[in-house]
Amino acid sequence: MKTSYAPFDVADYLDNDSVIAEYLTAAAEDSDPEVFLAALGDVAKAKGMARIARDAGLGRESLYKALASGAHPRFETVSAVLRALGVRLTVVAERRRRSAKAARRKPADTKGPTASARQPARQAAKSR
Repeated sequence: MKTSYAPFDVADYLDNDSVIAEYLTAAAEDSDPEVFLAALGDVAKAKGMARIARDAGLGRESLYKALASGAHPRFETVSAVLRALGVRLTVVAERRRRSAKAARRKPADTKGPTASARQPARQAAKSR
């Protein structure tokens, strides 16, 4: 007996703003830009492609093409789609892990001026 499954469409589950924001955030964190564009397409489909295209100032076909696999939409297009979806892009500083070399270095002297404050004094002493 063969098992059959109902087709899965993530757009069916993107039913509120917080879920949409979480979904787009997770997609944006992937190093492959195709993942983010596919997620934008999923959200646009969930909210209605025609409405999102209209609100973004694009034709419906243009929106499909911009979000198609392998497309390279301009940033202004992506930005317009994000606005039409009612979300915004936020940039956050990434905390980088210390390299092994940096971890082996002697910790900075915590007494006295910081290393950045000492640097100009060292340069002045060398020029005398």
